[in-house]
This record gives sequence, structure tokens and C-alpha cells, in this order.
Amino acid sequence: MMSDPNRMQDPTTQYPKAGPEYKQEQAPPGLETKMDPKPDDGSGSYKGSGRLAGRKAVVTGADSGIGRAVAIAYAREGADVVLTYLPEEEADAKEVVQQIEQAGRKAVAIPGDLKDEAFCESLIESAVKELGGIDILANVAGMQQYVEDIADLTTEQFDATFKTNVYALFWLCKAAIRHMPAGGAIINTSSIQAYSPSEILLDYATTKSAINTFSKALAQQVAPKGIRVNVVAPGPVWTPLQISGGQPQQVLPEFGAKTPLGRPGQPAEMAAAYVFLASQEASYVVGETLNANGGMPTP
Repeated sequence: MMSDPNRMQDPTTQYPKAGPEYKQEQAPPGLETKMDPKPDDGSGSYKGSGRLAGRKAVVTGADSGIGRAVAIAYAREGADVVLTYLPEEEADAKEVVQQIEQAGRKAVAIPGDLKDEAFCESLIESAVKELGGIDILANVAGMQQYVEDIADLTTEQFDATFKTNVYALFWLCKAAIRHMPAGGAIINTSSIQAYSPSEILLDYATTKSAINTFSKALAQQVAPKGIRVNVVAPGPVWTPLQISGGQPQQVLPEFGAKTPLGRPGQPAEMAAAYVFLASQEASYVVGETLNANGGMPTP
């Protein structure tokens, strides 16, 4: 599944709509290498233009999905990349390391659990040591597990979702800002769920709203230091997150059909937003949420 982003196309048909083949199930966290059809990570189409030349980036959740596409795009734009992921996702991460190295950039793979504060702090310290600094932090990793009834939503899951999606964001931003120079950029990941929450994603949607608010507050705090904080809010995007408990199996054949474009997004379509917000082209963009959701209305 691949599309040429440099050729003018009808966005409604640029990628196929979901269908019966989207009904596939994996245990969480899920592997992109086992998906069929596989998401488009941009490896066959993304062309860099030096917009991040010499930059030093940390990308969380970089083994698959949106994080994978962002890591590949950053490398092709000239950045060295530290990628982090769960140890179970090593097979996917190896493919991303290969893509980064083929782009002529340094790849540093650091597996670990973002729910652990000590790991988050050590991740940033390792990035500074391995890359010689950090000036881009792209927080993409997230936990999403649907639960149809609040009576079945356990405190353990609620806590794990917040630790992964919000606490890790706090820990990583706090650690990274200590090292970031003026001109540095933080890009966090919200979701259409922050504005139009699904009843089965009570904990996930709440964290995505929190990410928007956290980011807008932090953006004001660190802007005087010359550090920009912004957010990307994707809509329904075809990633391992969806097939490993993120959505009920019965809805996957219609995944993304309710968007005005009538189809799910692909990770490759998200990557350019993260590149823009990290680049100097976005020098006057601060505290913004860039919605990449196929036309779904947001406030």
C-alpha cells in the first residue's frame, strides 16, 4: 500500500477504503510486520529536502504506525534519530533502523517501557550521549484498548493508559527541555478522540484531551526559551494499535468510513505534519494542534 505524495491526486482515492481484509487480530502491542494490508510508512515514497539537516530527534513508538513514519521522514530530512519502543516490538524496530541508516543517518534503538519514569529519564540522557544533544522530541507512542462498559474498565488499565499517554509525556518533556537549545521543538500526539470521543475509548479519549491542554500550557511556558511545543491530532489511521485491542474486530471493515474522505488515514500522511512542526518553517507556530483527520470537524 503506497502512494506518491508529490503527485496531485484525489484524496478520497489516494488510498483504498477499509474492507473485510482489515478484520485481523493481534495481541497487544501488535506488530506491523504481521499486518496485511500493511500501513504505508512512507518508506517507498517519502522524499526529504534537508529541512531537518543536522537535527537530533527522539521519536517514541517509532517501531510502527505513525511513529515509524515520523522516524523515517525525520531521517530522510537529515536528522539522526533515537527510536524507542517496547521490547516485544523489536522485529518492527529493526526495519526502521534499517530505513534510517539507508537514509545516511544515525539510528539508536532503545527498547523500554514508557510507563517507567526512570526509563523516560534515561532515554533522554542516552539520546544526549549518543547524538550529542536533543532538539526534537516527537511523542507518538500511545496505549488504546477499547472497553464497552465503564464497569469493565479496570483501574489497572485506566492507570496504564494515563501512564503511557500522559505521564510519559510529562517525564519526557521535563527531561528533554533541560537539554534543548533555542530552536528546539516538541511535537505531541493528540487525536480526534479529544474532540469527538468514542464511548468505548473512555480512558484513551480522556488522555488525548489532556495532551492538548498540557501542550498548550507548556508551549506558553517554554516559548520564551525559544522552544516550540505543538500537537498533531490524527483521525482514524491504519496502524497496529487498531487491530490489537484498539477497536472491536467487527468495526474494522468500516474503519475510517465516517470521515468526509470516506477512508482511514495512513501513517505516511501524518509524517509531514510532524516534519513541518519540527522544522524552522514552523518558527511562528506555537501551542497549535494540527488536525490530520480526513475532514472531521474540530473546535
